[in-house]
Amino acid sequence: MSDTAELLTGQGLLLRPWRPDDAPAVLRAFAPAEMARQAARPVTTTAEASEWIADRDDERAAGSGYSWAVVREGVALGSVAVTSVNHVHDTGWVSYWTTEAARGTGVASSGLRALAGWAFGDLGLHRLELGHRTNNPASCAVALRAGFAAEGIERNKLRYGDVRYDVERHALLATDDVNFD
Repeated sequence: MSDTAELLTGQGLLLRPWRPDDAPAVLRAFAPAEMARQAARPVTTTAEASEWIADRDDERAAGSGYSWAVVREGVALGSVAVTSVNHVHDTGWVSYWTTEAARGTGVASSGLRALAGWAFGDLGLHRLELGHRTNNPASCAVALRAGFAAEGIERNKLRYGDVRYDVERHALLATDDVNFD
């Protein structure tokens, strides 16, 4: 199993592990209320952003998760990750986000395709899964553009505050015909 330091996408983006100097990008990403409420813990200060990055390093060191900054011209514009890596079943859980300025520019779908190619190749996984709230069509579009097939609805799976959300599950198999560039 390889822990490649950097990956390139067909759209000229660089995927690399998060670095301490990416803390401002992490802060920008979690500033909108929509992103902040989805964070496992608050990311509202530079120290909290640095902790978020350190947690990604810990996951990578443990072999349980691999989070990549999606970078253009030295600026981190988003994140793609495969976590909950299970080598018994060769599966992983995928997540992604972008800063507000990068939304709608193909950063997430391009990064996701490159991540999937790496996960199937270097990690030896067979199945990648992801889920998005059914009221988030932009996230659905990213998944579909990256080749993830919709598999069904998980009713009331997520709760943010007092509101419960249905989640649409998507998956991509190593045997699916997808361009990973």
